[in-house]
Amino acid sequence: MFDLFERYIKKTSPVSTYTNEVRELAGCHGAILATDGFEQSELFGPKAALEKAGAVMHVVSLHPGRIRGWSGNEWGRSIQVDMTVREAWSIQFDFLVLPGGVMNPDKLRNNAEAVAFVMSMANKGRPIAAICHGVQILIETGFLKGKKITSWPSVRTDVVNAGAKWVDQEVVIDDKIITSRKPSDIPAFNAAMIEQFAQDKIHSRTHAENPGHASL
Repeated sequence: MFDLFERYIKKTSPVSTYTNEVRELAGCHGAILATDGFEQSELFGPKAALEKAGAVMHVVSLHPGRIRGWSGNEWGRSIQVDMTVREAWSIQFDFLVLPGGVMNPDKLRNNAEAVAFVMSMANKGRPIAAICHGVQILIETGFLKGKKITSWPSVRTDVVNAGAKWVDQEVVIDDKIITSRKPSDIPAFNAAMIEQFAQDKIHSRTHAENPGHASL
C-alpha cells in the first residue's frame, strides 16, 4: 500500500509552475469520497481549488475504475478512482471532502465500509467538508450531534433528527466540520475549506514539533 501511496504522490504532486505562489495546502493529502451520481460541480470545483492551493487530492470510491457525475438532468463527466475505500484505510489523509448529488450520498450512506471510513476520519480529528446532500453520510456516523450544520434544504429534517442545528447559510464551520448548501455556494465552500484545512495543517505540525505544547 505504501507503494500505491508513493505512486499517487508522484503522479499528482504540484508542478513547478506554482513555485512562486503561496500554496497554503502544500504537502497535504486529501480524500474525496464519492461514487456514481455525484454532483459534477461539487466534485470537480472543490478538487481544482484544493489542488491549486497545493493539496494532492485522491478520489476514493466503492469500486475501482471510473465513477460518473450528474449534471442538471443527465449524466455528466466521469473521473478516475484513485483507490477504493478498503485501500484508503491505510492512508493518513489530512482531510476529507464529501460532494453531494442525490444518488451519490444515498449509495455511500448505505455502504458500511464508506460510513466506517468517514467515522475513522472524524475519530482521528481530521477536518471534513460536505456540500449539499453530502452531509447525509455524516448523519450515519453520529458526529453531527450538537453541531451547527447547513445542507440542501430537503435534508434539513434528517440533520435535525441527527441532533444538529440546521441553518440556512452559504457556508457553516463548526469545530472541524464545514458544510454548504448547493452548487452556487461552491466559491464560499472552497475558501472556507482552504482556510480551515490550512489552519489544521499548521496546528498539526506545531503539535508534532512540540508535543508538550498545549493549545488554548
